[in-house]
Amino acid sequence: MMVADFRRRFIVSMVLTLPVLYLAPMIREWLGLAAPAFDGAMYVLLGLSTVIYLYGGQPFLSGLIREISDRSPGMMTLIGIAITAAYAYSAAVVLGIEGSTFFWELATLIDVMLLGHWIEMRSVMGASRALEELAKLMPDEAHLLTDSGETQDVPVAELAPGDRILIKPGEKVPVDGRIVDGQSALDESMLTGETTPVEKGEGDEVIGGSINGDGSLTAEVEKTGDEGYLSQVISMVEEAQQSKSRGQDLANRAAAWLTLIALTVGIVTFLAWLIGAGSETEFALERAITVMVITCPHALGLAIPLVVAVSTAIGARHGLLVRDRNAFERARDVQAVVFDKTGTLTEGRFGVVATASPAGRSEDDLLRLAAAVEAHSEHPIARGILRDAQERGLDVPPVSDFAAIKGKGARGTVEGREVSVVSPGYLEQNGIEVPNEVTEATQGEGRTVVYVLREGELLGAIALADVIREESRKAIADLKAAGVQAMMLTGDNGDVARWVAGELGLDDYFAEVLPDEKAAKIREVQQRGLLVAMVGDGVNDAPALAQADIGVAIGAGTDVAIETADVILVKSNPQAVVDMLGLSRATWRKMVQNLWWATGYNVIAIPLAAGALAGWGIILPPAIGAIIMSASTVIVAINARLLRMPE
Repeated sequence: MMVADFRRRFIVSMVLTLPVLYLAPMIREWLGLAAPAFDGAMYVLLGLSTVIYLYGGQPFLSGLIREISDRSPGMMTLIGIAITAAYAYSAAVVLGIEGSTFFWELATLIDVMLLGHWIEMRSVMGASRALEELAKLMPDEAHLLTDSGETQDVPVAELAPGDRILIKPGEKVPVDGRIVDGQSALDESMLTGETTPVEKGEGDEVIGGSINGDGSLTAEVEKTGDEGYLSQVISMVEEAQQSKSRGQDLANRAAAWLTLIALTVGIVTFLAWLIGAGSETEFALERAITVMVITCPHALGLAIPLVVAVSTAIGARHGLLVRDRNAFERARDVQAVVFDKTGTLTEGRFGVVATASPAGRSEDDLLRLAAAVEAHSEHPIARGILRDAQERGLDVPPVSDFAAIKGKGARGTVEGREVSVVSPGYLEQNGIEVPNEVTEATQGEGRTVVYVLREGELLGAIALADVIREESRKAIADLKAAGVQAMMLTGDNGDVARWVAGELGLDDYFAEVLPDEKAAKIREVQQRGLLVAMVGDGVNDAPALAQADIGVAIGAGTDVAIETADVILVKSNPQAVVDMLGLSRATWRKMVQNLWWATGYNVIAIPLAAGALAGWGIILPPAIGAIIMSASTVIVAINARLLRMPE
């Protein structure tokens, strides 16, 4: 509505300005036309200018009254005083006092100011459009499954936890829930920034606003309304956009000083030309008006908030949710990042890292037999072997007569013969020797080794370890390239921690650290004089997240309300930490650029506006001053909109 209002006022004022320009004595003199155009032309000029002043200038006059009432003079005060002085003096000249009028300057000044505000507000609206796009992700209706198994289209607002809904191929997921039947790939890119569709099946969570792929899904509603992930994201983004930053505090102080300077220099300029130089009243008044207009801290009022709005929206689109603006801005100076290991740098699950066979048996065949036995076990190692076999597309044969070997492994009949998957302790207990080449091929820090036997004969060995995320390697390399130390905090034993640290090239690590000891380790790193960011899953890492200079919860998924984190990274991807630091630096650069654009031009503009070069024939009319000031505002708005997520 405000954008439309400023556009309407600008258009009306611009149309009325055309006859004002035609009737203005100075313009007619420049064009070589007779002045006045007709009898009573000055009264027509006064009437048109009065409409422009009252209608076009209304936002600035209202702002003047508001700022004076709040005892916080600012941009509107300067504009309001400038246009009121120009109008009042010009009206007095028409009604009888000696002097020249400022009607055309008044009209063009108001036109330029309205145009600047219109462009500014369109930019602000564009910066917040990401929130509108997020809100549009939610469909209005859902397919509710009734007790009879039929579907009934109902408003999303009527859904309640426990309801079951049908999500057809290509449809948007209406609410947060859990899949109870079906399998599909879901596009969550607008929510998490993850561009690759995510395969999901029975038991997996679905996020309201994500887009279903080719499969049909039945899901049970878990969260509705404000409890949903998307609603929480929108709330957090709104809060972050509205929160003040250190840059904003600096801008506010600069704006207050500029207002004081403008009023002071404007008055001094008027008195200096009128009394000191003996100039005519209209010239002295024109100089004072130009000074106040050109010094308006309008761009400063926009410089930081617009960058904050754009930055926060960009972050949200890439799965980066800012809860504390100041902490996010401090992230640009981070000197050390401490990662939790399990679930952050690693996937938190066992995976096969090496195999060896004394009989030359193929790796796939060894895994196939081991997976057949482990298919009936819930042990993390068993699940790791089975998952690896399935990911390789191996044909896992059925097992019969399955039995657990207490504390030592499991056995079963596979393809008519007994196959066992056992620990080193079982081999030692039964006097089974392992060839050196098998031991050398599978042993290593952080590895767990199991052996595959058939009818008591050693077929081979399988080494497993906590799977390091592929993204972790690039993330650590990027951090070190940027001069940031990368460290790890884990409750695992020293061998495992040493192996992970070596694989990733970490600068330091802390092993066998209990949850209540993690905060002390963060303090230890801080005592080295480093600004520290802690990256964890936000559960047992809460004390460390709170202790760190910047707490980052990674892999939060749908649980975004983590009170101890300053920044939440939705994706379980360490590379997102690098993106966060990059966006923080890019955001701060934009803030600094905008502060310079908003204030730097005043160094040259104020002396010019005051008439410092009048002796050389260089004089800035108020309208030109308004153009310069508005240009600064538009540049600040465009510059903020050019902010991008670093590649």
